[in-house]
Amino acid sequence: MPQLEIHDLKANYGTHTVLERINLDVEKGEIISLIGPSGSGKSTLLRVLMGLLPPISGGVRVDGRSLDYANPAQLREIRASMAIVFQQYNLFQNMSVLENVCVAPVKVQRRARKEVEELAVRLLTKVGMGNKLDAYPDQLSGGQQQRVAIARALALQPSIMLLDEVTAALDPELVNEVLDTVRMLAADGMTLFIVSHEMGFVREVSSKVVFMDGGHIVESGTPRELFDNPQHARTREFVGKILRH
Repeated sequence: MPQLEIHDLKANYGTHTVLERINLDVEKGEIISLIGPSGSGKSTLLRVLMGLLPPISGGVRVDGRSLDYANPAQLREIRASMAIVFQQYNLFQNMSVLENVCVAPVKVQRRARKEVEELAVRLLTKVGMGNKLDAYPDQLSGGQQQRVAIARALALQPSIMLLDEVTAALDPELVNEVLDTVRMLAADGMTLFIVSHEMGFVREVSSKVVFMDGGHIVESGTPRELFDNPQHARTREFVGKILRH
């Protein structure tokens, strides 16, 4: 049974349809990269999965269980099983690195502070930020802040991690340190949804690449299938352009 099943998902912004007929199965431990032009629906799909934009129709199942995004109790469960990291780090400027990672598990999930702090230290060490526990966000580089944001999401102990253009706001020299952290998550067997324009990284790390355009999934396959032998004309056009640059 797939860990995540998306069936005929549709979502609107007002009267404008932004996702339509989205169908996708994801196995546990898969690394799914969403690629496509700006406005194609990649980030919107992540927002819908998190319940930040309610779907109009269709269904989402996690571990065989249908999710009801209109049910507040289920919405809390959804946000406990999935965590999202945005391109903007959104760290609390008045909290230390350690406090930023601990606040949601303690305040929202009501977990014991001692247990959460021990986990936070392990996670921050894992992402290379163990020597910055007492630092504040304005004392960190963009890459460091993004690694703290990833540790903060991991502290929620999700089964699925959604990464939305996590390198887009970074200076080029800081991109690799964040991508190395994502590689580590992939090696650990975490189920990942990645929206990225870093095509070399997408080719390297993904188990499946999904090309989206106009709110639809146009084509999906392994990195080799999608980049080296795309079947759809729109995919060939997109891949041809990005691989020439």
